Amino acid sequence: MRRWPSTCSWPAMPVPLDAGPLLKGHWYDALAAILDTELRAGEGTPARELAWRLAVCAKRVLDLDAEDYWPISNEFPQRHWADELAQACFPLEPRSPQRGALGSLIPLYRLMLEVLQLRALRHEPLQVVVTAHLIGEYLPQLAWESTLGHAGDPLRMAEQVGERWGTDDRSCPHNSALRTTAKRSLNATSGDVAGYTAYLDRFHSRLGSALAMCSMNHETIEAGQRPDVAGTCPRPCRWAVRGTLVQRRSLDARVRLALLYRDSPVVALRHHAPVGHFFGVPSTTEISDAWLRTWQRISAPWPDGSNPLAEAGLGAPEADEALPGMSALVSAVAGRTVGPGTLIREIGADIADALAE
Repeated sequence: MRRWPSTCSWPAMPVPLDAGPLLKGHWYDALAAILDTELRAGEGTPARELAWRLAVCAKRVLDLDAEDYWPISNEFPQRHWADELAQACFPLEPRSPQRGALGSLIPLYRLMLEVLQLRALRHEPLQVVVTAHLIGEYLPQLAWESTLGHAGDPLRMAEQVGERWGTDDRSCPHNSALRTTAKRSLNATSGDVAGYTAYLDRFHSRLGSALAMCSMNHETIEAGQRPDVAGTCPRPCRWAVRGTLVQRRSLDARVRLALLYRDSPVVALRHHAPVGHFFGVPSTTEISDAWLRTWQRISAPWPDGSNPLAEAGLGAPEADEALPGMSALVSAVAGRTVGPGTLIREIGADIADALAE
């Protein structure tokens, strides 16, 4: 990130700036642009420079540019939110000691729930749809996290899987894409940074689908007991049926719920919204309608009464949740309470403090 030279000649009195409305509306990008103009004109102060740096940081976090989270956390190591931001980052190097979102997806999901809320407050329907789509991207891994002890970290996958996982054994129901993903998950951290980055870019989001098929096996659930959402495994590997039947049935239920959401109307909006030729931006009404149909789909009773969303007290939503029930969905899939974080708003509070100096 650009740093202003310490030899800048700051004016005695900075130009008055009423940043309150921008901070209240979480318009960190606009605030960063205003402060950047000030600083370029030599009209800033050291406090304004700090506010600008924090505003740029808040914008990047709000954009869910997760590869930047580790550098940002290192730039502001003394801030109370820096460690949580680092935990939401995918490691930049294959064997980094800080495993971030490969170790646990909870911090990243807390951040995504916060982003969803702030995008709605900013009246950005396309970004709401994009964030809702990203929430579905790693839901099956979130479901598996409590069983694996991590979020599909390729550095640790070999500890839990084996037998036909990632092999060419045709008795495994994985298709070629899932076989490749499974194989890559075992060796993604044994090579160079380029190979590891390619794995994250092209394969890691498919890992949940591969694991999902393993959890939905015929030794755990009989046909017709639960919604059909994807391919199942008729002859599971031994590693896939470890644990008690109660634990396996819970995992199966949470994975099915994750897949129901991934194939829902609100996620489908993202596939219809690559804006171009003046069309494709979903309206608030369209999003509300898609979410209502999504909620009806994911909360419908299951034949065996095991829909995780039927449990009371799920989630930790904020008042006026942007998509009512989203926190409950994420919590039901995770098997623990997950609510929106406050990380971006804490950065906003630091901006306000800097501007008050």
